[in-house]
Amino acid sequence: QVQLVESGGGLVQAGGSLRLSCAASGRIFSIGVMGWYRQAPGKQRELVADITSGGSTNYADSVKGRFTISRDNAKNTVALQMNSLKPEDTAVYYCVAKSVFTTSSPGDYWGQGTQVSVSS
Repeated sequence: QVQLVESGGGLVQAGGSLRLSCAASGRIFSIGVMGWYRQAPGKQRELVADITSGGSTNYADSVKGRFTISRDNAKNTVALQMNSLKPEDTAVYYCVAKSVFTTSSPGDYWGQGTQVSVSS
């Protein structure tokens, strides 16, 4: 069984910074893509950023230049450094691990979510 545990959410003023972390645990051989999605009240879940095992990154246009995603393949962790936060960044942020290879069939896994709130 694979579990993703997120940490680092909280309340911050506009212009501030937060760092989200996520650790995947279990009998994991490899993870294809790790990333972060977010869902604001009344809106659909959207991709924030993701990163492949080779280090290729992908960002939503709304966060480019402000957020940085990083990953440690050896530790199966992914982090999201969020700078210059805006009130519109307020959402529940979810960690995701895709194409996770274990002793079972490969699959995708999600964390429980962590709240990020940005006040104006």
